Amino acid sequence: MIQPISFENEKFLIHSFRPQDLHRFNDLALEVFSILSDDHTLRYLPAKRLDTLHDAEQFLQGMLLNFYAGRNYLHFISDKKTGKVVGMIDLISPELAREHYHIDRYPFFLEFYLSSFASGCYLMTELLPPAVEQLLNQGIAHIAAVVNKENIAAKKVLKKARFQKKQAFDVQQDFYEVRVA
Repeated sequence: MIQPISFENEKFLIHSFRPQDLHRFNDLALEVFSILSDDHTLRYLPAKRLDTLHDAEQFLQGMLLNFYAGRNYLHFISDKKTGKVVGMIDLISPELAREHYHIDRYPFFLEFYLSSFASGCYLMTELLPPAVEQLLNQGIAHIAAVVNKENIAAKKVLKKARFQKKQAFDVQQDFYEVRVA
């Protein structure tokens, strides 16, 4: 099982679901719903849209179970001052990727989401590289990401985290990867 990512800077904290998050589950669901229903955030990821707060609650419950089952590892990016979630980083296991993709080999896949109010602030550019390093240092030798060809910001963030474009994934997306050096 992967150890949760834990990283912080002056303003933000990357963390998995913590015991104290149970006490604020409804607020957390609302914050996740805000991110995964935002048109700007989902411009290149429309399939990730949540339509209701109930969907967000079910999403969180599923993610919590999946984390401990080793299927995927959702991490939150929280504002240290307010405690609110402003983004998420999800690491998808090869087993779960196998259920959704048909490719030759199945690495861990990384996805990230950021609130529209936090985009353009270089937040993910600052936070994703140390998160990826923590994962690579745990023995995950290969992490991939699939990015819409028009999503210039996501491509820049991935490059800062040492990902390299390897090939087209499909007509709309490219395949990026980072490996242990």
